[in-house]
Amino acid sequence: MKKWISVLLIPMLLAGMMVGCKQPDDASAKPGEVTLTDQDLTPAAPTADNCRVFYEIFVGSFSDSNGDGIGDLRGIINRMDYLNDGDDASGRSLGVEGIWLTPIFRSRSYHKYDVDDYYAIDPSFGTMDDLKELISLCHQRNVKLILDLPINHTGSLNQWFSSFTVAHRQGLSSDPYYDFYSWCPAGETAPAGRTFAPLSGTDDRYECNFDSGMPELNFDSEAVRQAVLDVGKFYLDLGVDGFRFDAAKYVYFGDHADSTSFWSWYVRELKKIKPDLYTVAEVWDSDGVTDLYFPAVNCFDFTVSQAEGLIAQAAQKGDVNRYTAYVDQYLATVAPMNQDAMLVPFLANHDNDRAAGYLPSLNYFAQMAANLLILGPGSPFVYYGEELGMRGSRGGSNTDANRRLAMVWGDGDTVADPTGATYDKKNRADAPAAEQLQNANSLYTYYKKLIMIRKANPEIARGDYTALALKDTKVGGFISKWNGSQVCVLHNTTGSEAVFDLRTIGLAAFTRISASVGKGEASLDGTSLTIPAQTSVVLR
Repeated sequence: MKKWISVLLIPMLLAGMMVGCKQPDDASAKPGEVTLTDQDLTPAAPTADNCRVFYEIFVGSFSDSNGDGIGDLRGIINRMDYLNDGDDASGRSLGVEGIWLTPIFRSRSYHKYDVDDYYAIDPSFGTMDDLKELISLCHQRNVKLILDLPINHTGSLNQWFSSFTVAHRQGLSSDPYYDFYSWCPAGETAPAGRTFAPLSGTDDRYECNFDSGMPELNFDSEAVRQAVLDVGKFYLDLGVDGFRFDAAKYVYFGDHADSTSFWSWYVRELKKIKPDLYTVAEVWDSDGVTDLYFPAVNCFDFTVSQAEGLIAQAAQKGDVNRYTAYVDQYLATVAPMNQDAMLVPFLANHDNDRAAGYLPSLNYFAQMAANLLILGPGSPFVYYGEELGMRGSRGGSNTDANRRLAMVWGDGDTVADPTGATYDKKNRADAPAAEQLQNANSLYTYYKKLIMIRKANPEIARGDYTALALKDTKVGGFISKWNGSQVCVLHNTTGSEAVFDLRTIGLAAFTRISASVGKGEASLDGTSLTIPAQTSVVLR
């Protein structure tokens, strides 16, 4: 036989100073803490939607609680006040609304994408009780927690693969594990483009497109489908809010139709347990391919990400209209496919060079990229340390470890770099978290204020999006309508001040500034709006 398959968002009251906030005047306030002044915003009704700012944590590199140099779940628990202290108006935490944990299951690798046991937390990361505690703490603070779920392949030390190997060695074709993985018998020609390795003790070969230590599951097997469904159900029953699906387009290698069909089934079954399930798939490809998957699951938007992405292009004094027109068309395309469809943008993640390498804060490119990312629709993702301007790239060493470096805390945290990292420690970040927390002008404080502005204007994340068609300018923006109200967001990423008469650009209905964030402070005199260089403004 052969197998040839492979938020609860509570709006706050912001002032329109620089970044819509101001530093506290009272002597008891801490340096870098943000307080808010009153405006006449109508509080939004609490919702359970998924339009949240997520924070990706590469677990082994984030925070070490026990001194062994490896980040762990207890370290994340200890850092929750940094991420979200449970008080949207406190101004003391970053304020993220969701957390994505890279794989935490038992595995021999540092990255854990080769899972040996889906039902066990890797001992270096902690225990199942630690995960339960983290889930509980997140929910107390209205933070959603999603797990990275790599099920396209497992680790070669997984008991499933051991049973598969034994069944082939003994020729037990009736064994339920005999067809658990994709395999090719001796004498057969393997499909072009795929990788197969010898199955020890047999003449057969197993599919392993990523690495010989990552055998590919056979999703034509009902036993496999049930097994991976049981894994998802187990963690939903434990309390997690959803999943990031790794390598989603490879479950049927080169066959998007069958891969999409699988994810439609899988997500549908999981939603029977948790109707408000949060899911996002890694389909690292063009929009033409990701669109095929949207009827089943939301996908990360790679078109806007990385150095060549539309956000980076616009942030570097580029044309914002090109970006907003793209978002408008993107949303119009995916919305009819899925009632949960939304934009899921990011700048970088654990597989990419860090954004600070090509978007330096000194040039204000990092800040403008953050404006475009966070003051927009859907569910943006921030990679851990991005809010500090952390740098890291493959470089000449050609290793992903340099993209997954230890978080720069600066307070004695013992977390260390993953094995193989070579990136110069002196160039990691302009300042560690401990310093940036105390600095009202730091990139960390900037990110914190941006998230507060987004929460105070819930139309930005959830509303019906219409890109503005401004002529003869690189300044661009959009109008977003939600729950009977509307906002207008404008971004001036250029190096020059821009002045508009709101009447002539069809925005006369907007009469006040809700927030201004960037290098300068926007002003509105009657219908004359002035947006300084590298500044964004929210109008109501």
